[in-house]
Amino acid sequence: MSFHQPPHIYTGEVVLKVTDLEKLTNFYTEIIGFSVLEKDDNRVILTADGKNPLLILEQPEQIHSKEPRRTGLYHFALLLPTRADLGKAIKHFSKNQIPLGASDHLVSEALYLSDPDGNGIEIYRDREPETWKWQNNFVAMSTDPLDARAIVEESGNEEWNGLPEGTLMGHVHLHVASLPETQEFYEALGFRVATHYPQALFMSTGNYHHHLGLNTWNGAGAPRPSEESAGLQAYTLVYPDETILAAAIGKIEELGALVESKAGQFVTKDPSGNGIILRLH
Repeated sequence: MSFHQPPHIYTGEVVLKVTDLEKLTNFYTEIIGFSVLEKDDNRVILTADGKNPLLILEQPEQIHSKEPRRTGLYHFALLLPTRADLGKAIKHFSKNQIPLGASDHLVSEALYLSDPDGNGIEIYRDREPETWKWQNNFVAMSTDPLDARAIVEESGNEEWNGLPEGTLMGHVHLHVASLPETQEFYEALGFRVATHYPQALFMSTGNYHHHLGLNTWNGAGAPRPSEESAGLQAYTLVYPDETILAAAIGKIEELGALVESKAGQFVTKDPSGNGIILRLH
């Protein structure tokens, strides 16, 4: 899983605004398998390894249900260490009668579900990178049926025991308003296009299949959600060193982005209003 450590730029923790902190905390611990790292009246920090935050839930004073057909989160994607881990997850979700989508993307095998606020979640495992097929610097991806039976067999008699320690924030997939403007912005942040679908771009560093998915499936020119809408507050991009981070900040400022320094990290928004935390490894 070297795509999620230096020298690459990769995705870190995601911050969600939620309508009911207790309800969402229960969902993410009991169904998704996180454990609580820290908790106060309006904020819960969730972890897979007991040390590092992966998901932060915040309940603002003013909050309402997620607004449809807006820019914002399509899904965040939890990357499991092994295929057997994915098999245990399938058994767990089946036992709890959780509705699932599923796809074989050639580079990965993935499950899809939603939290009670309607935020999309992907849980996946990567195939070995040497099996990925690249042509003209683009990686081949598809949306094929998932062989769930074979994946479950991989897990043998082992049962789900929450997210394994090695779980990472594999990628983040966003609804955006304009692909050309979005591509320019994320190229300035250090990413390149790894592949594309109709109305979607997949961008990465270090020849990963994608650290970022970006689509206009809610409509080109989709409006931003209001501040009171449940959904994405921000997601994190982790940089390997100060020089690369400073260069990225300089480039997006040249494009007109406002970058603020807060508590040793930087915060900004992409052209569609998606919040981003920029920090060092």
